[in-house]
Amino acid sequence: MASSEEPYDEEEDPAVAELSEAVAPSSMRGIRACKRCGILKTIDQFIKDGCENCPFLDLMENPERCNACTTAFFEGQAAVMDPRVSWAAKWIRCDNYLPGVYAISVTGQFDREIEEDLENRGIRWRCRPAPSK
Repeated sequence: MASSEEPYDEEEDPAVAELSEAVAPSSMRGIRACKRCGILKTIDQFIKDGCENCPFLDLMENPERCNACTTAFFEGQAAVMDPRVSWAAKWIRCDNYLPGVYAISVTGQFDREIEEDLENRGIRWRCRPAPSK
């Protein structure tokens, strides 16, 4: 029995195209979190590709900036495939970002210069200072 519907074309589906942009750490060793959005990648991935959610941080091909804008101090991980409909993405506040693996919480601080730049642009970030001892 022939169907009157056209065959499904993955390339024309915007949701599938966005999912193809999903980022996952290429290794379980040396994972770092972006201090702004919390996406998890290796330092090499941040240096090679930057942060897909935060291109204004200018991480690509800039190891010093990658070290300043990412941290190894994070708790938990959540793989988010469709951030727009995921309750977990809403809970960890990454529902406006690309699909990927995100930290549940991020500890660290941006350098004052970077914080001031983000504040001037009206951009919020997720990292929290480490608790005082």
